[in-house]
Amino acid sequence: MTEQELKDLTQVITLQKTETQTIELKTAHVDCPKRLYDTLSAFSNQDGGGILIFGISEQDSYAIVGVYDPHDLQKKVNEQCKQMVPVVRPLFTIAAVGDAMIVSAEIPGLDISQRPCYYGGTGKVRGSYIRVGDSDELMSDYEIYSYEAFRRKYEDDIRVNENSDITVLDQDAFTRYIERIKSQYPKLSKLPDEDIYRHLHLVNQGKLTLVCTLLFSVYPQMFYPQYTVNAMVVFGNERGMTNEEGARFLDNKRIEGTIPDMLDQSLTFLKKNMKVKTIIDKDSGKRMDKPEYPVIALREAVLNALIHRDYSIHTQGMPIEVIMYSNRIEIKNPGGLYGRVSVDELGRTQPDARNPVLARALEFLEITENRYSGIPTIRMEMKKAGLQEPEFKNSRSEFLVTFRNDKKEESLDTSTPQDIRILDFCRNPRTREEITSFLGYSTVHWAMKNYIYPLLKDGRLNMTLPDTPKSKHQRYISS
Repeated sequence: MTEQELKDLTQVITLQKTETQTIELKTAHVDCPKRLYDTLSAFSNQDGGGILIFGISEQDSYAIVGVYDPHDLQKKVNEQCKQMVPVVRPLFTIAAVGDAMIVSAEIPGLDISQRPCYYGGTGKVRGSYIRVGDSDELMSDYEIYSYEAFRRKYEDDIRVNENSDITVLDQDAFTRYIERIKSQYPKLSKLPDEDIYRHLHLVNQGKLTLVCTLLFSVYPQMFYPQYTVNAMVVFGNERGMTNEEGARFLDNKRIEGTIPDMLDQSLTFLKKNMKVKTIIDKDSGKRMDKPEYPVIALREAVLNALIHRDYSIHTQGMPIEVIMYSNRIEIKNPGGLYGRVSVDELGRTQPDARNPVLARALEFLEITENRYSGIPTIRMEMKKAGLQEPEFKNSRSEFLVTFRNDKKEESLDTSTPQDIRILDFCRNPRTREEITSFLGYSTVHWAMKNYIYPLLKDGRLNMTLPDTPKSKHQRYISS
């Protein structure tokens, strides 16, 4: 960042009086803090990294106290960065704020293939951290494993089911699948069946693989009791609420069977418990039933959960959850997004595949297209139904999709207190400079980037001269 940007950021911090997901404050008034490893690890292990700012005292109500020696501080911070695995390369900026010197160290986020970053002195298990809010927390074994699994390309969907053999298969379903493969790939059909099974990652030395167990065994939960869908309808809008008799669920079902079975049963459960609005066409007089949620969107979400959940031994005890509240449906699967894809990129870029053999097998079964069209279909169906955009929430340990049943125009107001102040101020047309001064900042660029542009994007703020956005006569007015 530039010197001016550091000054502006310092001003924001002293006004807001808080650290954040990407900002960590250190005093450094007397000497360099002795242990920065936890924060260096946490920032390196998150997309976008983070910024360490030295010279602001959290204990003294976020007063600017300055650093003891900017040159020596940078040297000592860099020494700690060299003890990280892999080595962290900070970018330093120094700024004078009043009589004090402030130093920032920007910590870049590592590519996922290089994570986790950890302190070499304690090792990977005790030295790997993640950022949660404004604190650094030790990574769980599973969070460490999830990075290892991507880097080393672990294939959990084809791990061997040591307790199985070919006798537990639904022979008819398995034979139909193999015959379908042979018809599509004539050259493959010339091989002995045992070689075909091995080539398709279905059987390994007489043992079924996980994907074969989940698709073609008579009862997969005999081997994997928690590879299920736990579906429930709860009272109200919060889990744990009860009715007058103390019952917690209106409906509750443990859904078992193969993946196709669980998909079908999950949709049956959802349709059974959804409200249905009856509409009479005023021209034809025909009756039409309109479900509370678009069934196609729900099918895609459940199918995505079944295909893309984590099937490693670390999540073997965790079922998929489908929870119906009065105002929403939540579909939650173990394991966050796999690889480099982010929530913002879902449906817009080709993701890395956690379970490629399973996805391909379901394509052969014509259950999925395997063309990364699920998320766009979900969004399109919700839009056609006049409902809010689906919400996607990702963490290292789980992925959550939320469908809300209220109309788009009834969506919740997510304005921050600062947004409300700006919108109220801009009831009369205002210049960039007027808004910047009103917010108490000195740099127009900072105010535009962090406040005005987001409000313009959301349509809550409008330009008076939209055809000439950079005009010196430009004003901004609330919608």
